[in-house]
Amino acid sequence: MLLSKYFLPVLKEDPKEATIVSHKLMLRAGMIRQLSAGIYTWLPLGLRVLNKIADIIRAEMNNIGAIEILMPCIQPIELWVKSGRYGSGDDLSTEMLKIEDRHGNHLTFAPTAEEVIAEVFNNSVQSYRELPKSLYQIQWKFRDEIRPRFGVMRAREFFMKDAYSFHMDKESALVTYKDMLVAYTRAYARMGLVAIPVKADTGSMGGDYSHEFHVLADTGESQIFYEEGALEYLATGDITLEGFAKFYANEESKHDPANCPITSDKLNARRGIEVGHIFYLGDKYSKSMGVNIQGKDGKFKHPDMGCYGIGVSRLIAAIIEANHDDKGIIWPENVAPFKVGIINLKPGDEACDNMSQDLYDALLAHGIDVLSDDTEESAGNKFARMDLIGLPWIVVIGPRSAKEGMAELKHRKTHEKHELSLEAIKQMLFLKA
Repeated sequence: MLLSKYFLPVLKEDPKEATIVSHKLMLRAGMIRQLSAGIYTWLPLGLRVLNKIADIIRAEMNNIGAIEILMPCIQPIELWVKSGRYGSGDDLSTEMLKIEDRHGNHLTFAPTAEEVIAEVFNNSVQSYRELPKSLYQIQWKFRDEIRPRFGVMRAREFFMKDAYSFHMDKESALVTYKDMLVAYTRAYARMGLVAIPVKADTGSMGGDYSHEFHVLADTGESQIFYEEGALEYLATGDITLEGFAKFYANEESKHDPANCPITSDKLNARRGIEVGHIFYLGDKYSKSMGVNIQGKDGKFKHPDMGCYGIGVSRLIAAIIEANHDDKGIIWPENVAPFKVGIINLKPGDEACDNMSQDLYDALLAHGIDVLSDDTEESAGNKFARMDLIGLPWIVVIGPRSAKEGMAELKHRKTHEKHELSLEAIKQMLFLKA
C-alpha cells in the first residue's frame, strides 16, 4: 500500500480523553476513532490488526476441531427469560441493551450467546452419535457498561470469539476444555504474548470450572497471583492443562493468602489484563433451555456444555500495553498491520523512486504486507510516523545511498540498523516472511 493513497489520520499529540498507553496510541496511530462513549469506528490500520488477530484465533480453533458458525447479533429476550438469566440482576442482565421492534417484540443486542447456541443445537442434534461438537463464532457483542473507559479495553461494543461445546458427559467436556486451554496459549504465543491462565470465578456464566487468561500489564484491572515457574513453563510452548496445574496461578477472588501453598518469596502478585475466559458449564443451560440428547441406552439427557471466549478487540489494547516505547507501538510480527515500512526520503529523485518501487514490488510478490511512504513530507515526520505505527521492519531509502544501490534496514523492536544492498535487504525480509 502506498501511503499517499492510504487513509491514516495520525495525531501528533495525546488526546485528552485517553488515560492509558494503548488508548492514546490507538488514537494517535489512526487505528480507531470514538463515535460515542465506548463505541469506536475501526479505521484501516486498526482493522488490519483486528483481522490478523481473528485469523490466528480462527486457525487455532480449527486445529482442535471447532467449527465456525455465525449467529445473529440481535436475540429475542424470550430466550433469556427461558434460561432464567433475564432480570436476574447479574452483570450481563443489567448490561443488556434492550430493543423493541415495530411489532412490540423485545430483543437484545447480544452480550453473549449461550441461549442462542443451545436453541440452535436443540433444533439440530438428537443423538449421542453426533457428539461431541464444538462450534464457534467471531462476532460483535454489546454490553452497556456503566462507565466505558480505557478505549477498546473497556468498550461497550467489542469483537469477540465465543465457542460452545456439547458433550454426553463431564469427562468428554473436560477433554475439550483442556484442548481449548492449549489452543488459547498457542494463539496468544503467536501474537507475541504470554497469557497466564489463572483459576477464576464462574460469575454470571455459571458452571464449576473456570480459567481466565491474563496478560501482565500495570494498567490491568485484575490482580493475579502466580508462581514464578508458571511463566517459564508457558514460554516452552509445550503446554498441557495437567502440566500447568502443577503451578499456582489464581485470580484474586480465588487467592487465599492464609492457605496459599506457595511461600511469599516464590509468589508474584501482578496486575493483569483479561483477554480470555473458559468455562465448564455442566448442564446449566442445556437443562434450562430444554436441550435433550438421546444416549446410547435410549434415554434422553441434558448434555454437558462448555463455553470459551476471547476478547479479540481487547487483545489489541493488551498487545500495545505489553509492546511499546516512548515513540509508539512495537507490533509483534504476526499481528502487525504491515510487516515492512519503506521510507522514500526524496520522492522525485530517480534513484530513490526506482529503489523504492523495486523493493515494494518484490515484497508484494513475495506475499509480504508493505506500506511505502511516498509522501512529500519532511524526513522527521516520516520517521516519527513509522515509529508511531510500529511496523516491525523499516527500510530507509535516501538519495545518496540509493545511487550506490544501498539502503538502511531498521528493526523497530531492537533499534538495530544495517546499511545493506537492496538485494541483501530483500533476502533478509524474505527469510522473515
